[in-house]
Formats: sequence, C-alpha cells, structure tokens
Amino acid sequence: MIVKKKDGYYVLSEKTRRNLGGPYKTREEALKRLRQVEFFKHQKV
Repeated sequence: MIVKKKDGYYVLSEKTRRNLGGPYKTREEALKRLRQVEFFKHQKV
C-alpha cells in the first residue's frame, strides 16, 4: 500500500507495515515500486 507522510510517499507492506521503499516525491514513483514488489512476490523459483 502507498502512504503519504510529510517527507514523501512510502510503499508499505499491508500485513506488517514494513517499509518496502521510499520516500518518493510523487505517487507515480511509489506506484511503480509497488508494481515491482508485487511482480517479484509472485515469481516462481
């Protein structure tokens, strides 16, 4: 999920609220990172 804080946008885990990236200046940059996280989360090894 994407959360806006005073220094920018952060990508956080929905379950544990761990930081997965940030701060980003724009929501679009944070959304790009969120897509990367989701892509690799569903990769088969």
